[in-house]
Amino acid sequence: MGQGLLTGVSTDLATPVTTRPPPRHLPARRRHWPRVRHFAGFAGPGVLVYVCFVLAPILVSGWYSLTNYNPFNPPTRFTGLRNYRLLFTDAEFLTSLRVTTILTMIVVIVPNVLGLGIALLLDRRGWLYNALRSVFFIPVVLSSVVVSVIWTRLLDNDGLVNQSLRAVGVDNPPGWLSDPAYALYSVGAILSWQMLGLCVVVYLAGLQGVPAELHEAAEIDGAGPVRRFRAITWPLLAPALTINTVVLLISGFKVFDHIQVITHGGPGTGTTATLAYTVLQTGFVANRRGYASATAVVMLVIVATVSGIVLKVLQRREVEL
Repeated sequence: MGQGLLTGVSTDLATPVTTRPPPRHLPARRRHWPRVRHFAGFAGPGVLVYVCFVLAPILVSGWYSLTNYNPFNPPTRFTGLRNYRLLFTDAEFLTSLRVTTILTMIVVIVPNVLGLGIALLLDRRGWLYNALRSVFFIPVVLSSVVVSVIWTRLLDNDGLVNQSLRAVGVDNPPGWLSDPAYALYSVGAILSWQMLGLCVVVYLAGLQGVPAELHEAAEIDGAGPVRRFRAITWPLLAPALTINTVVLLISGFKVFDHIQVITHGGPGTGTTATLAYTVLQTGFVANRRGYASATAVVMLVIVATVSGIVLKVLQRREVEL
């Protein structure tokens, strides 16, 4: 009896507990529904925001660019590619494209070069260097309107800059914002000043990621500071260069606030009018929404193409290094 009882207990304990597998006859839609539900819960809000505020405006602008849409002069008619054909023979558009190209080149080159030099000087320990990093980064977080107002006062004909020049013997200082020969480069200098802190911070992050052992080994081998920078520091800063260049490129192409506050597209006709400024003037001042949409679509294509090419080239350099 005892043996039988033990046998029964051991038999019961040895029986494995099995879970019932999910039925295989369920449709694929029902089997994958939990995954779809979890994905929608996490990604749904972001996708919805992207569709509403990025994709939908692009599609609407693309449609308007094929029409003669003017809210004050109905009806709206489909015109096909007429706006695009007019665009590339429009002197105002070609001028704004040239201005935007020059301004973007200034914004990409100047902050990158100066930012790298300042980052090399600030790549040290101490409270003074930490304070200087904060000082250089302050313009980045300031509003574009605030920066524009400050520099408008400084570069005025009777502003602090010209008063300082007169004090050192310059009788006729230039009109930094009123002379067509200086206005565009003055705006480029203002933009470079505001974006300089971003480049400094990104390059500092890259410099702090360079292993100290490499510099020590190169110094033992007799390499000087310039040689160590060319052989070690500069190649390892390739990711920082990629980030700064792409960000500055996009920022230069979409400049509007500074132009609106500082020069209003002048002095003269279109001296500092960028593509973004021309789009808004055409769409909301001249009320030619269809033509302005065509300009915006061309601007989007230019920015996307140039940014993609630059990003591809710089990333290829990172891989090769």
